Amino acid sequence: MQKSVPQPKAFDLSTVGVGLIAAVTALRLTLLWASDADLFFDESQYWLWGQNLDFGYYSKPPLIGWVIRLVTDMSGSDSVVWIRAAAPLCHGAAALALMAAARRLTDAEAALAVGLAYVSLPLIAVGSALISTDTILLPFWCAALLLWLRQLEAPNLRDAAVMGLCLGLGMLAKYAAAYFLLGAGIAALAVPASRLPLRHLALTAVVFAAVIAPNVVWNMAHDFATVSHTADNVDWIRQEAAPRLHFAALAEFLLSQGVVMGPVLFIGFIWAGWHAARHDDPRARWLLCMSLPILALVCAQALLSKAYANWAAMTYPAALLLGVPFLLHRARRLLWVGLGINLCLSLAVACAATQVTQWSIGDRLVLKRYTGRDRAVQEVVDLARDAQLAAIVADSRPVLADLFYYGRDAGLALYAVPHPAKSPHYYAERFPLPAKFEGDVLYVGRAAPCGQADALGPVGQGPGAYADRGLHGFRVPATCWELSR
Repeated sequence: MQKSVPQPKAFDLSTVGVGLIAAVTALRLTLLWASDADLFFDESQYWLWGQNLDFGYYSKPPLIGWVIRLVTDMSGSDSVVWIRAAAPLCHGAAALALMAAARRLTDAEAALAVGLAYVSLPLIAVGSALISTDTILLPFWCAALLLWLRQLEAPNLRDAAVMGLCLGLGMLAKYAAAYFLLGAGIAALAVPASRLPLRHLALTAVVFAAVIAPNVVWNMAHDFATVSHTADNVDWIRQEAAPRLHFAALAEFLLSQGVVMGPVLFIGFIWAGWHAARHDDPRARWLLCMSLPILALVCAQALLSKAYANWAAMTYPAALLLGVPFLLHRARRLLWVGLGINLCLSLAVACAATQVTQWSIGDRLVLKRYTGRDRAVQEVVDLARDAQLAAIVADSRPVLADLFYYGRDAGLALYAVPHPAKSPHYYAERFPLPAKFEGDVLYVGRAAPCGQADALGPVGQGPGAYADRGLHGFRVPATCWELSR
């Protein structure tokens, strides 16, 4: 992948790119105010992590909680909008870093196309409407790609140190940052021209280790809780028998990648990757090493067990750097068709986010998982107050997440069902019902947890996330779980 000869322009394409990315980011921030989507229970849990700052948590590293806490403290509000506000900003920053990385590889027009391709990805449209660990990781990943390319041109210790910082912060966002190390290692073997000086890599490693050290220490002190939870996603490793192959799941995952990247850009990436593998272009081969192994690994996971569409998200920064310039210079019209399709999909996502409570097929809400949560919690709170109960207990992580966020100002104590053995989630780990608690509590679940339970009525029966969950409220003694053993 060689840089094209610079062409005179009547205007600076880099400035145009920055302006367009800023405009898209501002629009997405504005749309957060127009959205009627409740927090998904993962988002509510991340918010709670921010209220209880630590160097690690049950299922994820800590950075997302820190970021949410920073934004909500600066805004003075714990509203849904401010909890999600970092998402468009992170993706805007990632797009700028990726566009700068593209400029190291190709001409200004192709770099502009890369930046626009990133912000138009359906994956990024969804990620800008919600807050997730992928969203927090992506700007650091894109910055690390940029810094690696800068060092290929002019190695310097400052860039090496900053790259270690970015990779460390990325690891604190999501352990998928380790894919970068995998790709770089494969590239070092397959593409000698992509190697950086050893002393620069050593500095990167030292900074990286220093940044992630607090999380490593936290994991050591908590029986490697986060690492163990992450390993649960590849549960087939622990099976004694040979794992079954799920070809339908693999096909579904691959089809989902055509949606999250957009069908044309995904095909363009595969085409560009095939071309890179057959031609001696070190930069293109390096990009292939930084993308294809990630996709291949997650495909293997889908074949052996299951894989969600976003699990290969770190494939796509390098995939765009490889595929977009390739299409621009070989199939220009096809690229613009692909960007147009992605733009339409992104606009559809934006519109859907403002119509969560309205968009239905028949009498069924299409996005029901993002609505009805606030209302269901209010029903639970009202049930507790009517029954003159001062504490609410639940065992379901989604229910607990909604209670802790939407019931935060209710003045009621909130607890998880105690688990003497291994805690199944963060709430059971940090907020179990105290053994010395006296009196009755309101239990929210599908069935009575013990014989001494009085049914108080259903909750969450209206349209939304809990419509078909069969949740009920029960008055039970705090000793209920001792009695049921």
